[in-house]
This record gives sequence, structure tokens and C-alpha cells, in this order.
Amino acid sequence: MSGFKRDWSGNAKKRDGPKPAQKAVARNAYTPMFETLRDELDQHHDRRERLVKASRDITALSKKIIFSLQRVRKIESQLPANIQAEIDSRLTEIAKLLAVIAPEIQGINRYRYSRSLMCLEELVEALTFAHYLRTQTLVSQDELAPIVEDLSRQGATTEDAVMADAGDSAENRPRPAKTEPPTVSLTQEDYLYGVFDLTGEMMRFATTSTALTGAMASGSAAGDGEDEPRSIVQDMHHLGSFFEMLPVGKGNRLAWERKLEVTRQSVQKVEKLGYDRTIRGSERPKGWIPDLSAGDQGPPDEE
Repeated sequence: MSGFKRDWSGNAKKRDGPKPAQKAVARNAYTPMFETLRDELDQHHDRRERLVKASRDITALSKKIIFSLQRVRKIESQLPANIQAEIDSRLTEIAKLLAVIAPEIQGINRYRYSRSLMCLEELVEALTFAHYLRTQTLVSQDELAPIVEDLSRQGATTEDAVMADAGDSAENRPRPAKTEPPTVSLTQEDYLYGVFDLTGEMMRFATTSTALTGAMASGSAAGDGEDEPRSIVQDMHHLGSFFEMLPVGKGNRLAWERKLEVTRQSVQKVEKLGYDRTIRGSERPKGWIPDLSAGDQGPPDEE
């Protein structure tokens, strides 16, 4: 037995027969304009949704690169082979994602969707951290921007090669004119906020490497005008001082001040680590490494 509708009083509604046909939508001289605006708004929301999804994946891959780099124990020109292989593999995946979003963020769209591209800050953090562990220097924005652009080009080249392999033979396949693929540009905010976050990774690296090796991380050779290799404490001092001298960046003042405060805390933590190493270092033999065995993890349990 088929169901039937009831009114607010619980009485069965009478069947009024088939529903009348919908009235035609009234149109006037302004209707095409509003339909165009509707289509543009739909495209905007769809584009932003695609950028957010890709940004989430790029952020996750960049974090995995940082996690791999945190397993490094000293600053040297060559990263361990296994860690370098992990980084290269994840950079290949990032390149493909950058190639996908590159056509969406050309021209004014690069700034229109800047809030949806927070992944670039994470990518800058990963690339600058890897560069620091190899060279003990900070890569500049002018040096880093071409690297990000090359990644997006490599991703586009990989996608084209995959599509070519899946198509017809080279003899029957038409050869389109070669055009330069769109690339992802790096803004000043992406770079500065990424370097802000770099200080936190440098602090974690300094803490871990000091605990496991018994010495503050430093380069293998002294720089110009330096008698001995520069330690990570000095690098944190310089980086923190430069950020203190910078004027507040444009845009979100609150985000800038929050990141600056986190940078100050990271510098202070590395300073305390260096002070403890200098003042109390004589109490520990050279090459001291903490005992991490299960039997020495604290006072015995009281019965």
C-alpha cells in the first residue's frame, strides 16, 4: 500500500492530481550578465577546491621530507644515500602536483588563491632545511624561485611522457607545437614564512644532534675571517637578528608577529643548549652519548 502525505493536524491530504508544470523563468536584458557571473563563481569555487586538495598533498610530502632530514646527525656536503633517495622520490611527487596546479594560478590568480597555497611555505621550509644541512648557508629567494619553477616543469614533462606512452605509436601520433609549460612562482611571503618555520627545524636538529653526538652541530671548515667552524648557535643568532630588523610584512600582521615570536623562542632554546654545553661540558667526557637503555630511564618504581 503506497503512503500518503498528512497536514499539520495529521489528516490525510487530498490528492490534487498531477503537479502543474513549472512556470518559465522570466528573462530580461540583465539575465545573461547574472548567468555569466554565476558560471564564473562556480569556476572559482571548483578551482579553489582543486588547489586546496593539491596543497594538502604537497604539504604532507614536504613534511615527510623534513622528517627524513631530521634523521641527519651532522652538517656535511652530501646527505646520506638513503635519505637523499627518499627526498628525491617525494620531490618527484611534488613536481607532478605543482604541474597540475600551475595552470590554475597564473597571473592575478597567483595572489587571489594565495591562502589556498600554504603548501609553498612548507615546501620552502623543506628545501631551505636540506640546503642548510648540505652547505650551512641560507638559500636566497632568487636562488630558490628557479628551483620551484623547475620542479613544476619536471612534473609537466613527466605527465607528457606518460600520456605519450599510453597513446599511439610515434609514427601515427600528431606532434603538437612545443610550448613552455606554466610554472609555479614563489612570492616573498612564501619565502619569508617558510624561513620563519625553518628556525624551528634548526632548533630540533640542534637538540637531537647534540644529544646523540655530544657536540653542537657545525660545519667541517671555518668560513671567511673565522678561526673555527661556525656552530648552529651562531647561525640561529644571525637568522633571528635579521628577522628582528625586518619591517612587518604586508598582509596578516598577526601571523607575522606570531611567527616572529616562535622564532625568538627557538633561538632562546638553542642558546640555552649551547650554554649548557659550554658550562657543563667539562663534566662529561669527550664523545659522551646519553644512555638510552630501558634500565636507565628514571628512578625505580616504588613498591
